[in-house]
Amino acid sequence: QVQLVESGGGLVQAGGSLRLSCAASGTFFSINDMGWYRQAPGKQRELVATITSGGSTNYADSVKGRFTISRDNAKNMVYLQMNSLKPEDTAVYYCNANVRLTSTFPRRYLEVWGQGTLVTVSS
Repeated sequence: QVQLVESGGGLVQAGGSLRLSCAASGTFFSINDMGWYRQAPGKQRELVATITSGGSTNYADSVKGRFTISRDNAKNMVYLQMNSLKPEDTAVYYCNANVRLTSTFPRRYLEVWGQGTLVTVSS
């Protein structure tokens, strides 16, 4: 079983910063892409940022230049540094990972989600 556990959410004023962390644990061979998604009240879940195992990143237009995603492959962790936060960034933030379960063939993959961490930005 593979688990993702997020931490670092909280209440911050507009213009402030927060850093989210996500730790993967369990039995698996490797982790491919990791990412952060968010869901605001009454809205659909949306992509915030993703990062490949090689470090290539992708960001939603709404967070480009303000948020930075990074990962530590040795620790099986992914981070999201959020700067210049806005009230519209308020949401539950979810960690996501595409995990390869075994080293042998046939290859087996699993998409895993964390339980979410709440980020509230006050105006």
